[in-house]
Amino acid sequence: MWVLVLFDLPTETKKERKAYADFRKRIMADGFTMFQFSIYLRHCPSRENAEVHIKRVKSFMPEFGDIGILCITDKQFGDMEIFSNCKPKTVDTPCQQLELF
Repeated sequence: MWVLVLFDLPTETKKERKAYADFRKRIMADGFTMFQFSIYLRHCPSRENAEVHIKRVKSFMPEFGDIGILCITDKQFGDMEIFSNCKPKTVDTPCQQLELF
């Protein structure tokens, strides 16, 4: 299962920029990897594990801005088509942390 975090956070004031940076740092510390600007993803071995990380992301949310959290299966992730400059691009699976059970 893959957990995607999509966000659009304001960065007009110093306080907003700090909240943006803190949110980004915290999700990265939780094992999320940047897929595109403002889209981060993390592989989870089970739905229960995904729920733990979703709950953690919710605890990191800043006061302002828009954040979406989406779960997709490995098959759905593998079926994704990615294009760069109108040419198909292979999907590079982000580096994954070793998870001990």
